[in-house]
Amino acid sequence: MKLIGSLTSPYVRKVRVLFLEKKLEVDLELDNVWAADSKISNSNPLGKVPCLILDDGEAIYDSRVIVEYGDGLSPVSKMIPTDNRERAEVKTWEALADGVLDAGILARLERTWRPANEQSTAWVERQIGKINKALEQMSEKLGDNAWCHGNQMTLADIAVGCAIGYLLFRFPEIQWQTQHPNLNRLYQKLLERSSFIETEPPAA
Repeated sequence: MKLIGSLTSPYVRKVRVLFLEKKLEVDLELDNVWAADSKISNSNPLGKVPCLILDDGEAIYDSRVIVEYGDGLSPVSKMIPTDNRERAEVKTWEALADGVLDAGILARLERTWRPANEQSTAWVERQIGKINKALEQMSEKLGDNAWCHGNQMTLADIAVGCAIGYLLFRFPEIQWQTQHPNLNRLYQKLLERSSFIETEPPAA
């Protein structure tokens, strides 16, 4: 299998972490979707990463579909529960974390792609507001628990870890570590795992 992605995409990181936790081998092919010579649209017409290319050439996207597929490839370290209610709860955590990423990327694109005189402060503030509300709910739902769901690591923790890690990477001004110390406790625990260490985005 081959995973097309970038080292800075939090969606790609989510997939990579899950594959590492499940000990699934996949080759990483780097592609910058914003570059003129990007080839991602040859595999995903939406022009987004991650995109998983199976051994028979079939393409699977987006990250939510890829992690479901990957979790089903091996019984090792099951990340998505089979019970319908528990599965929905873990996937809701993922949706909340991905929503943080969606809002963050929209805010970042507004700041980095639009000329300064055309940028909308109100639009950026709206996205930051979504992020803050989502962080509040994450913190409330996590409470004093060791993990987001149940008594072991699941996709919920991977998704949340990638989301708040992205905020540290791109939005250091959002002080979630001091505002939500339980989320920081979870993140520090995740950072001890080789899967998160190996997928840490580059400093530059």
